[in-house]
Amino acid sequence: MDNLADKLMEELECRIAFEIPIFGGIPVPESCVMTWIIMGVLVIASILLVRKLKTVPTGSQCLLEIGISWLNNFFLEILGPKGKKYLPVLETLIIYIGVSNLVGLFGLRPPTKDMNVTVALALIAIVLIQYCSIREKGVKGWLKGFKEPMPIMLPINILELVIKPLSLCMRLFGNVLGAFVVMELIKLIVPVGLPVVFSFYFDVFDGLIQAYVFVFLTSLFMAEAME
Repeated sequence: MDNLADKLMEELECRIAFEIPIFGGIPVPESCVMTWIIMGVLVIASILLVRKLKTVPTGSQCLLEIGISWLNNFFLEILGPKGKKYLPVLETLIIYIGVSNLVGLFGLRPPTKDMNVTVALALIAIVLIQYCSIREKGVKGWLKGFKEPMPIMLPINILELVIKPLSLCMRLFGNVLGAFVVMELIKLIVPVGLPVVFSFYFDVFDGLIQAYVFVFLTSLFMAEAME
């Protein structure tokens, strides 16, 4: 168990990949480097997948259109027609988080194991929620919303600005870290065979579920903010 505690503390540490030799050295976390790599892979994949689009789709274009159509319908069912302009941001979030959680299959450390990354994602989500509220209601309508359904709710509604991003952050980080703890316990009990099966579950199924839950709650909060 001491070994497990040491590994857990090691996972919680913010690993530094390298330092930029300016201003006395700027540390660049490993999670930041992994994010750059994921961004590069997604950009290159996007360019390759859309460079030869056909009017009648075939092969990979069919799969691409099915995936994008599913995402569009999923978010529009929650947000309604007004939410169409927010689809690119939400779809980028779910793809990034999903891919970030899947890199563990290749022996890489998912960026979402770093709380700084999950905090940044949660801040992006809460800024998007407040932005869509201001855009749909105007500044006066947005401010007035803090007093609904009655003025006495003002402190609680203001507190929600902190609670919502915190819940999104801790849910994503906690599930990714929890999966790591469970995997280490399984390795201690059955070191051969079984860890491979559970690794597939936590790295693929659970990783994609966490991406789904994150954007689902974000879009749900956005729909609430636009009402």
